[in-house]
Amino acid sequence: MRGNRREVVDEIRTLIENRLFREGISAAVIGREKHLWSIYQKMKNKKKSFKEIMDVYAFRIVVESVDECYRALGVVHNLFKPVPGEFKDYIAIPKANGYQSLHTVLVGSHGLPIEVQIRTREMDAMANFGIAAHWLYKSGGNGDNHARATRWVRSLLDLQQQAGNSLEFIEHVKADLFPDEVYVFTPKGKIIELPVGATPVDFAYAIHTEVGNRCVACQINGQLASLSQPLQSGDRVQIITTRTAQPNPAWLNFVVTAKARSAIRHFLKHQQHGESVELGKRLLDRALQSFGSSYRQIRKSQIKKLLKETGAPNFEAVLQQIGLGNRMAYAVANLLVPEKKRAAPREGNAQLPILIDAAEGLVINYARCCHPIPGDPIMGHLTPGRGLVVHHEACKNLDEIRDKPEKCIPLRWAPEVSGEFTCEIRVEVAAERGIIAALAARVSDEQAAINQIGVAERDAHTNVVTLNIQVKNRVHLAHIMRRIRTLKSVQRVARVKNLSRPAAR
Repeated sequence: MRGNRREVVDEIRTLIENRLFREGISAAVIGREKHLWSIYQKMKNKKKSFKEIMDVYAFRIVVESVDECYRALGVVHNLFKPVPGEFKDYIAIPKANGYQSLHTVLVGSHGLPIEVQIRTREMDAMANFGIAAHWLYKSGGNGDNHARATRWVRSLLDLQQQAGNSLEFIEHVKADLFPDEVYVFTPKGKIIELPVGATPVDFAYAIHTEVGNRCVACQINGQLASLSQPLQSGDRVQIITTRTAQPNPAWLNFVVTAKARSAIRHFLKHQQHGESVELGKRLLDRALQSFGSSYRQIRKSQIKKLLKETGAPNFEAVLQQIGLGNRMAYAVANLLVPEKKRAAPREGNAQLPILIDAAEGLVINYARCCHPIPGDPIMGHLTPGRGLVVHHEACKNLDEIRDKPEKCIPLRWAPEVSGEFTCEIRVEVAAERGIIAALAARVSDEQAAINQIGVAERDAHTNVVTLNIQVKNRVHLAHIMRRIRTLKSVQRVARVKNLSRPAAR
């Protein structure tokens, strides 16, 4: 298809130059044909056919003022027909890195799509030399453009400080260098530039890190929407926050901006550190009580000796390792107490349970095999790297380690437990139309959320429906099961458990 490509480029450039001259616009017109390798890379990376590549032929028009940019746009649109949906105004809404230009795609004289970029000399210098171009025009430059570029560079510095290492920093930044962008509005009408595919969580962090950290819900164009919903240009987004909210690790599965990803990881890293240290204190205190001591009775001289024997940089690091399951609390307690007490732990105190008071946590996890909920007898299993995993006391997976105090820890629920917990119920129903909707309505009536629904056919007349739901405690679950039993089609309702023996009530 290349044919007489140079002649085509020269012909189109001459047409544009002559028409601009007739309209009294002084401009430099530069034309080029996209290199074969560049075409191939764009087709490969963006999964486009050759016919979808709109910038095989591209022209740049450089004028003196912003007013002439828009006049030149009118000239080329009169000269060649524009392709609908391919016009982008980066002058009115500049990119985050300061880039400004008008982009349009036209159908040329030979039926070929041609891309035209229109910009001022200062914008052209900015595109070619980046923020350094500001000093070329500092006598009469665009202060807003320079301030925007400076903010962008400062955001890179913030990302570098939050990133754990250079590879993480590169991962954060590479998506922000030259993204395709969407433009969305705050409730007050301010424009926020975001990459294509950005979500309300990305939007929240673009406004301010604290807005992102406290985000719980959002409205898009006045309607409640999911935090993972991709935003479209022109959307008006309102973020709903609460003081007690915190980032959800699941957000990392769908956020696309470097700032959001970095801020979430930064928060979770510090949150996990704090939670693991706190859990480490509780586990160590319990272990010390088995020796007739306690966490409060630890002396500085004992800590100094412990650090020397373990090689840990500080006592907090030891507590964190205990909380994450990477160091045994009993072994640390054995090093802290006087030698005469080391070999004689008090068995009665060794079984003091640890209180569990919340569903959310980064170092306290709930086993998926038995789905414990408040009201169930529970036991903990320390897993290296994961911290404390809470199981139902009669869970089959604890059978091999149930009698090992260094791995299995007695737990009990606090009097007031916050949050919602996952559990599964199995419902045998008559095979008839609408039964799934009826079950979902019963669960919803009891203010519970459904995570997942599974349906299996037992025989020609009966289906088995498995509901994975969120409940507050056993009382809440009992209300839900009672409501489900009121349906005529329901034959049997039972909670799904993974128990090796009957559970104690």
